[in-house]
Amino acid sequence: MTKFKRLIIQVALWLGIRFIISLNQNATNDILTENLLAFTFQVLLIVGLVYYTAPKFLFKRKFVLFSITSIIAIVIFSSILSSLFVPIEAQEFSPPPEFLHPPELSPLAPPLRNAPPRFLIHSLMLTISYILAIIIEGFIFLKAREEETILSNNANLQNELKLLKLQINPHFLFNSLNNIYTLAGIDSNKTQKSIINLSNMLRYVLYECDQETVLLNKEIEYIENYLKLFALKSSKTYPISTQFNIANNAITIAPMLIIPFIENALKHSNINSSDGSFINIKIDADANEINFEVENSLPKTKIIKDEVGGIGLENVKKRLTILYPNKHQLMVSENENSFYVKLNLKYNEDY
Repeated sequence: MTKFKRLIIQVALWLGIRFIISLNQNATNDILTENLLAFTFQVLLIVGLVYYTAPKFLFKRKFVLFSITSIIAIVIFSSILSSLFVPIEAQEFSPPPEFLHPPELSPLAPPLRNAPPRFLIHSLMLTISYILAIIIEGFIFLKAREEETILSNNANLQNELKLLKLQINPHFLFNSLNNIYTLAGIDSNKTQKSIINLSNMLRYVLYECDQETVLLNKEIEYIENYLKLFALKSSKTYPISTQFNIANNAITIAPMLIIPFIENALKHSNINSSDGSFINIKIDADANEINFEVENSLPKTKIIKDEVGGIGLENVKKRLTILYPNKHQLMVSENENSFYVKLNLKYNEDY
């Protein structure tokens, strides 16, 4: 909301209040003139708040300067208003006879009280309107700051997600090219098939992963291509079992969210050479949630891997926190023989 709109709203508010007060008064010319002039000074005070004192002092936390400036402005305006209008009782007029010889008051009658000074009345009215204007300006300022913070946080999250994707995708490309390089010296026909699989994977990464969500079926297709590419490294059959149960083809998921867990299982299970090794992959999805499970065997001798391989899992944990806050459960367990990961993603808001 612009400063001018805020000013119009506050002026309209006090114009309405002044109008309601005037309905309960005997509207003489002097009273109407005084109220109009008081309202004019009230508007000038609010204009100074909206355009100068609030943005220059209040919003910059210069509270002492703001207080001093505000008090000086209220005192000056109240003094001007009280000096412009001479109290009616001080004006020259011929009093009626009953005021020349007033009746004696009873000793029990309460003493007559003088009306409060006009300076006090104007100061009180200007102070009340000024405080209300401060409250309105402060509320609008805090609301605007909150909206800016939300927008800034969203922008930061989007930038962070882009950086995470830039880290993940080259990592998969790096692994895939290593697989093709290994296969090239063994079987040229399988090398051609692996290049086709890699082409499908790159098409998915480049043209579909820019979206916030992708079809779960597309993510599963990427996983299958990745496993095919991995399987082409050798003529033997790897003990990898997959089970995909998708209730609805319209179910979506954040792209590249599951594959790091599978890539981690392929790397740490030592499935290439160890006897008794295995990898079990399972995805169940319906309209309310997605359940993903992967379990891999652990070799008896600890495998030392390159430092690059740790990028994927750390990134996917960060992405889960950003994309599915309070809507995901990630459980990781390990024993002597296996490593197990279970990921649950919820769609409903009450999770």
